Amino acid sequence: MKCIIIDDEPLAIDVLVDYCQKMDFISLEGTFTNPLEAIAVIKEKNIDLIFCDIEMPQINGIDFINSLDNTPLFIFTTAYSQYAVEGFNLNAIDYLVKPIPYNRFIKSISRAKEILGYRKNPSTNIQESNVFPSYGDTSAQSPGYIFVKAEYESVKINLDDIEYIQGLKDYLKIHIAGTNKAILTLMSFKEILSKLPPNQFLRVHKSFAVNVACIKTVQRNRIVINDVRIPIGESYRASFFPMLGL
Repeated sequence: MKCIIIDDEPLAIDVLVDYCQKMDFISLEGTFTNPLEAIAVIKEKNIDLIFCDIEMPQINGIDFINSLDNTPLFIFTTAYSQYAVEGFNLNAIDYLVKPIPYNRFIKSISRAKEILGYRKNPSTNIQESNVFPSYGDTSAQSPGYIFVKAEYESVKINLDDIEYIQGLKDYLKIHIAGTNKAILTLMSFKEILSKLPPNQFLRVHKSFAVNVACIKTVQRNRIVINDVRIPIGESYRASFFPMLGL
């Protein structure tokens, strides 16, 4: 996937460059502090994806995207949330508010990869309209949390706090980042995965699902999250490794 970054803040560019370099399927073709200087590269190198700031001195990022012919996929990156509705009305893949957490970057780039794959091979099962988020349709956006029943109450869990989920017979054990606490709930993997963003949470074993953003290292047959070694089941390898670009 050929990408460029457009932002008038060099530090913001550095963050995205670092994130992109961690993804094997991304080829970073250039960074620009002036959007107008990126136009030739977009055309000549057939760019697949643009990370674009919005408030820039030369031209507003939204106006810049609107000015392009044959617009590539694009993700807005900005410190200002007030442009969100306008951004998604342009069919932005995502709208990342600075400072951009790595896990949000992973979700966005995974969505971009899926859409690009569909464009290149329309016979795949996904519908592009179902992959693009839309501000007009709040159901297309994850609320960032789920509720699960634990003992006699429903507990709210922020998705980014979930490190991994472990199956224990009829129960699931949801491990929470930054704590020694785990939440025990009477649910099946099928039920809980239906509530979670599929680009962020992956089933890697009959007894484990993981938050991709929490993965520290990937070894041949296992994943390391917070020094916990999680096995990768043989039947899950074929989908897991391509998802990470490995």
